[in-house]
Parts: sequence; structure tokens; C-alpha cells
Amino acid sequence: MTLVTKDEATRIAAAIAEAEKATSGEIVAMITAQSSSYAYVSVMWAAIAALALPWPLIAWTWWPIQTIYVLQLLAFALLAVVLSQRPVRMRLVPASVKRARAHRRAVEQFLAQNLHTTAGRTGVLVFVSVAERYAEILADAAIHKLVPESEWQAIVDRLTAAIAQGRAADGFIAAITDVGVRLARHFPPGSANPQELPNHLIVLPPE
Repeated sequence: MTLVTKDEATRIAAAIAEAEKATSGEIVAMITAQSSSYAYVSVMWAAIAALALPWPLIAWTWWPIQTIYVLQLLAFALLAVVLSQRPVRMRLVPASVKRARAHRRAVEQFLAQNLHTTAGRTGVLVFVSVAERYAEILADAAIHKLVPESEWQAIVDRLTAAIAQGRAADGFIAAITDVGVRLARHFPPGSANPQELPNHLIVLPPE
């Protein structure tokens, strides 16, 4: 699953390169189809349902316990298969859990992409997780303390609105441009402005 085509990814890469011309900061754009498999969810709900099944059968029928036990096993197996289908499974995951897992993956990738090691501590990650319908901007210490959280959130809100309208690439480009403006305001390019991080859109495999 992806929100952008190959041509749109090229446009996003060009937007990153253009934004970084005006700043010594670094911008990384990243998208993943899903931040977690949530495999445990289908098993958990199937187990709960299977554990509840015997009680009404014991109370309201004369079926032997062996029959009820077999039905319990069959119910668990059937539900585990049905609930493991991704659209069904995702609906069973609480929104707070999905947000927490997507945020955790964003933080993991911020570190994995070495955004915390740039020379001026001015790395910024624009992160989107599709299945969780989650977007976030993570900024390193130097730029984070200079830009109010409300400004980052406003950029995220515009990005998620564009994605909801089917304009994911335009949303990414606008977000990258907005991030670049804030980086340029506080960290203009110096005499030495090495390219420390990749400019292309990073597409992560789902977990």
C-alpha cells in the first residue's frame, strides 16, 4: 500500500532538495503502509470469544462437555482466521494504540535515519503511517526549541487534510516547503552545507 506514485515521489524529492537550498538543516520524508502488524489483536479477541462460548452452552443445553470443547476449539480457529484479515484487524485496534505504535515507529526511524546526528542538530522528519492514518513531524533539539509545537501541528493538520482529499503528494510537498521555511528562518545555509541525509522519499515496508 502506498499513497504516492513513482512520479510523485520524484516531485517530493525535488521539493526536499529545493527546501534545503535555503537552509543548513536537513529534511527527511518517510511513509510506511503500516507501523505494526497488530497480529496479537486477532488472537486475543478470538481467545476471548472462545472462552466465553461454553458458558451459555453449559447453562442452556445438555450437550456433553466434549462436544462443547470441540466447538470451542473450532470457534477459536474460525475467529482467528476471520479477525486476522487486515481491514477487520485494524478496526479492532483502539485508536490510542495505533497512534502510540505509529509514534514509536516515527521515533525509531528518526534515530535510524541519523536525524539526531546532523552537525547543527537541525534534522526534521516528516512521517506518515497509512494504516493508522497518522502523520507526525519530529524535529531535532536545535530547531524544535525555536518553533512552537502549534506550528508543527498546523503543518501536520494540512498534510493529513491533503491525504484525506487524495492529494498525498501535494500534502507532502507543502509540508516540506513549510518545514523548509522554518529551517531557513533560523538556520540559513553556511559556507559549508554538506548533504548529510538523503533527499528522496523513504518508503518503509510494513511491520
